[in-house]
Amino acid sequence: MQRAKGVLVFALLLLALSGGAQPADAQSSQEVDIVIRNGRVMDPETGTDAVLAVAIDQGRIVALGADAATRRGKREIDARGLVVAPGFIDLLARLTPEEESQRYKVMDGVTMVLNMHGGPINLPRYFHAFTQAGDSYIHYGTTVGHSSLRDAVGIEDRYKPATPEQIAQMKFLAAQALRDGAVGIGFGINYDPGASYEEVLALFEVAAEHGVPCHLHVRYKGSVFPGNFVAALQEVITAAAVTGAAAQVVHMASSAVRSMDTALKLLDGARAHGIDLAADVYPYLANSTNLASAIYDPGWEERFGGITYNDIQLVETGERLTKETFEKYRQQGAQVITYFIPEEEVLAAYRHPYVMVASDGIIRRGKGHPRGAGTFARFLGYYVREKQVVPLMEGLRKITLLPAQRLERAAPVMKRKGRVQVGADADLTIFDPNTIIDRATYENSAQYSAGIYYVLVAGQVVVDQGKLVEDVKPGQAIKHE
Repeated sequence: MQRAKGVLVFALLLLALSGGAQPADAQSSQEVDIVIRNGRVMDPETGTDAVLAVAIDQGRIVALGADAATRRGKREIDARGLVVAPGFIDLLARLTPEEESQRYKVMDGVTMVLNMHGGPINLPRYFHAFTQAGDSYIHYGTTVGHSSLRDAVGIEDRYKPATPEQIAQMKFLAAQALRDGAVGIGFGINYDPGASYEEVLALFEVAAEHGVPCHLHVRYKGSVFPGNFVAALQEVITAAAVTGAAAQVVHMASSAVRSMDTALKLLDGARAHGIDLAADVYPYLANSTNLASAIYDPGWEERFGGITYNDIQLVETGERLTKETFEKYRQQGAQVITYFIPEEEVLAAYRHPYVMVASDGIIRRGKGHPRGAGTFARFLGYYVREKQVVPLMEGLRKITLLPAQRLERAAPVMKRKGRVQVGADADLTIFDPNTIIDRATYENSAQYSAGIYYVLVAGQVVVDQGKLVEDVKPGQAIKHE
């Protein structure tokens, strides 16, 4: 009896010394960094659509449902009436280390931006610029750009093709950039009319060898035969077929211009025969680029579908152009917005299962196309809710899972993105499906979207109750491995 009392006293003493704490395993299973409660969890990969708790710890989702509901969060978020979705992934924007471009993205629900249209050659310098600037609110990555490669090998004339020697050098530089972390090869062939079929094919070969996709602003715009969008798409399909590289046609609606039906047939046919082809479209009816580019070479009116000077607007002032001002700004270079995209073609594209959403824009110095601030809220608010072009789950798939899957081979970390599942990275966007909408306009593009209440990046809250959390920058570089 005396011995039993001694054991009991010893046990109580140990408990007192430990502060009554549970074993470490038990404690970690109960307390986590964040618990999101009462939200409508939507995961496009599993089809989950239910009110569930989500437990987050050390940047990952560690529990869902009943298991998550038992956890205690150091931070608790009540998402009642809101959708808890994977963070939106923007596959087409040249994000900069400056905060401004990042702020408008994250306030649009974006947790990752990838510059798939083009990109630098010096990848270490690119990644260092973000670190030097104090990191990023959101994840970031880039391709190596075909135009940058042409510049690097000394091609000064955009109407001139590369020599065989220059092509060999471009292949070498592209491969080095991929080893340094570029997640693909980006093309702006329409901006470099002299680019030969041989140099495009050569870079597709490099992409295939390294297991990365090619994303292309294709060679021709519009439906004017023979240099039309269909011919440009045939070039892409051929290069993908003979090399095995995945290919994506960027901002297809602004390139097809009255060729969308045929373009979607080509997309279907290519995929049916094993070619990994996809596309993306931004949810606006006007593009934006530099007026000095080759896109506005003579014949642009017909290529753009029969528009006039007055359909072009200067970004800086909002003025509509005339023949005289067109020539003036064409010579000196100016960022413009051009109204010409048929909405029926945007609708047709979004109904296709392998057309994603991407912005192709950022806000800089308070100016830009509204797509730089409102792409994803506009897609969900206008096209999904109001136009009902696709159901909400399919809409989320186009801005989360599909972009993640596009890059899983190039960057395996993407297998943990675009999902609300145990083990996935805690990149989440929590929004009101009844009120989400863009506020950015062509006249005032620097406006945050509405209806987005919380955004989490790597498990940290960067938008809290609809407001940006200043200087919380958990964004990480996304690199090819």
